[in-house]
Amino acid sequence: MRISCSLLATCGLLLAGAALQAIGQEPSLPPVTVSASQSPPAVEKSYRRMWRAMELFERRKGELAPEATLRFQLLPRKPGVSVDDVDLQLLGRTVAVPIAVAPDRSFTLPRHPRALAENAVVTPDRVARSMTWRARVRTPGWPAGSLRLGDLRLECEVGMEAGLVSEQPSLLGRLASVVTDGPGYCDTPDNRYIFFANRPVFGVTLHDGDRRHVLPVRRLWAGAMGDATLPQVLPFCDCEVLLDRAYFLPLGDRSWPDDTRVTFEYMEERDAKP
Repeated sequence: MRISCSLLATCGLLLAGAALQAIGQEPSLPPVTVSASQSPPAVEKSYRRMWRAMELFERRKGELAPEATLRFQLLPRKPGVSVDDVDLQLLGRTVAVPIAVAPDRSFTLPRHPRALAENAVVTPDRVARSMTWRARVRTPGWPAGSLRLGDLRLECEVGMEAGLVSEQPSLLGRLASVVTDGPGYCDTPDNRYIFFANRPVFGVTLHDGDRRHVLPVRRLWAGAMGDATLPQVLPFCDCEVLLDRAYFLPLGDRSWPDDTRVTFEYMEERDAKP
């Protein structure tokens, strides 16, 4: 039977105390300090998983996004949280590497074999559940104001492989639990991988030549429109403060080619119309 070190230490102190009492002396025990409160754990991601995601990007880009580049991005999750001026580091047992974060809150990761061997983490100076992460795959020279569907397909795969999606239970009965699923989830017919636009969106449209498709409301704002349970479940979704920017795409519908353009109509543009 295995006995823990703490149990052995406790037994030792009890025996010593009994011996001292037998000779008329009081045992002297070490002081114990109890902290009334502890800081929440820092937000962190597995470097090993993010390394695997970078490897996946290199393998899959030839099929989905031949000219694209990969960056990772930090996003706020809770009200009042800023992800500007984040101190981001790659930390292992003997490794401490600062990671530069660009003004748009994006960054790239270095290839660091020792950090990989030490199962290091990528950690910012923010507390748990205060922010979230996404991959960002972009093809240079793509028309301004639009995104390429193949880039976003690969972005989803990289994000899933890296484990970037924060906890989210079955939000409103429509968000699948994607936290433990792998990249194959992105190719399912009705996936719920959340993308975030740069600004609050009024509508999202797919364009392939003369073919045009406006996303239905169920694919906008995390499908939350009109649901009375929203206040209870929203704190568990990484879309909490970005709900008006959140949207889903039919990534698994291969009738839409990778060169499909994804365009946005933003709330302020709609408000400006007569």
